[in-house]
Amino acid sequence: HVINVFIGLIAFGVCLHFDYHVWRRWIVAILGLTILALIAVLIVGPVVNGARRWLPLVVVQFQPAELAKLVAIMIAAAYISNKIKLQRKLELLSVQAFIIIVMFGLTELEPDMGTGCIILGIPTLMLMISGLEKRDILTLVGMGTAGIIALILKEPYRLERLKITYDPWSDAQNYGYQTVQSLSAIGSGELTGMGLGVGVSKYDYLPEAHTDFAFAIFCQENGFLGAIFVFMLFAAFAVYAARIANKARDEYGQILSMGIMILVVGQAIANLLMVGGMIPVVGVPLPFISYGGTSLIITMAAIGILVNIGKQGEKSG
Repeated sequence: HVINVFIGLIAFGVCLHFDYHVWRRWIVAILGLTILALIAVLIVGPVVNGARRWLPLVVVQFQPAELAKLVAIMIAAAYISNKIKLQRKLELLSVQAFIIIVMFGLTELEPDMGTGCIILGIPTLMLMISGLEKRDILTLVGMGTAGIIALILKEPYRLERLKITYDPWSDAQNYGYQTVQSLSAIGSGELTGMGLGVGVSKYDYLPEAHTDFAFAIFCQENGFLGAIFVFMLFAAFAVYAARIANKARDEYGQILSMGIMILVVGQAIANLLMVGGMIPVVGVPLPFISYGGTSLIITMAAIGILVNIGKQGEKSG
């Protein structure tokens, strides 16, 4: 994890140093490497818990789908900003949309529905927020609903997770096990928690206690007050990201800032809802808190880009 943090700091520094327009000029090369990595992981990636998601590199396990999240945002920002600059209508069908759908499809083959939905969902939200026509929004909602239903029905365990979401105790030893253990861990933290490092649910009680369900252990050890502190941190990040977007010097910076904000805050909301038993269990990490090398590195790189947009906005202002 220390190695991942170190690499993440380097990624943050590099992205902070370079003008964010550089990534737009290099997007074809970055996209090509991302798609090659998504294909390679399906061929040579080791099988872990029935899925192929990681490429073993020299010092870290690299997860190409995490990079695809940021690349999808960059592609969407370039497309949307160009349309706005030329005062043209945003369209559902485009080369950029096709590329993002390809990355989603490759991620779903791993299988990793949670990450795939992020890759496809964030650019979709960016389109809707940026002025997509109401008719197209309704079309997207209909297509999205049908697509989610199809993806759920594709894998039987997904349907079981959905059915058990609002009554996990009815199958507490099987599909509802993680949610029950998560809620138990959160509740046992009470107001101030058991103390940092003292929580017991991470010892063979709560599966994935260091990754997807890290926040449940955090609540057990730091209590309600600790949970509120985390909520406030993500809320503050959303406010500052919105301010950066508002002061960005061009449309590309504004849209890219918005996408990065949705990437971080959206994943946080999804993870917190999942850990709290309000949505089905999906593989969405809590940014900066859940263990996961590639997720941390890519998130720190995205923050570097965001801060650079803020610096460029201050110079132009």
